[in-house]
Amino acid sequence: MSESVLILVDVQNVYYTTRQAFGCNFDYNAFWAKVSAKRRVERAFAYAIDRGDPKQREFQNILRAIGFEVKLKPFIQRSDGSAKGDWDVGITVDALEHSADVDTVVLVSGDGDFDILAQTLKNKGKRVEVYGVEALSANSLVATASQFFPIQGSLLLK
Repeated sequence: MSESVLILVDVQNVYYTTRQAFGCNFDYNAFWAKVSAKRRVERAFAYAIDRGDPKQREFQNILRAIGFEVKLKPFIQRSDGSAKGDWDVGITVDALEHSADVDTVVLVSGDGDFDILAQTLKNKGKRVEVYGVEALSANSLVATASQFFPIQGSLLLK
C-alpha cells in the first residue's frame, strides 16, 4: 500500500512569499507531481480569497483541474483600509478533520501560526511536510515540521 497524503495550500501565503522572494509564481503542477509521486493523495485543499475577478477564477479552475478542492473566502476591506482574508482556522480545522485517514500532511505555507498545528499532527503520529519560501518561513514552523522543503528552482514558474 502506498503512503497516503493530505495536501493543504495557503494560496495567499505562497503567492505573496514567492513574489517577494523570487518575483515569480509557485508552480502548482510541479508541486503536485512531486508530492503525489509514489503516493496517494486522499484530499487536497487550496485556500484562497475571492475577489471575483476573471483572472482569479481562471486560476481557481486551473487548481481544480490539477486536483485541488478550492475553498474560497470573500475579500473583506475594512473601513481603516486594511484587508481581512485569513484561512488559518479553516486550514487547521480541515487538517485535524481529514488527517486521521492519512500518513502524511503536506502544508504549503511559511506562516508560523501553523507550528502548533504541525506539532499536534506529529503528536498524533502523522508526518508533516512543510513547503515554504525559506527566507520568509517562520523558524518555528521549519523546526517543527517532520521535513521542510524550500520553494525554489523547479517549484517556481519562471
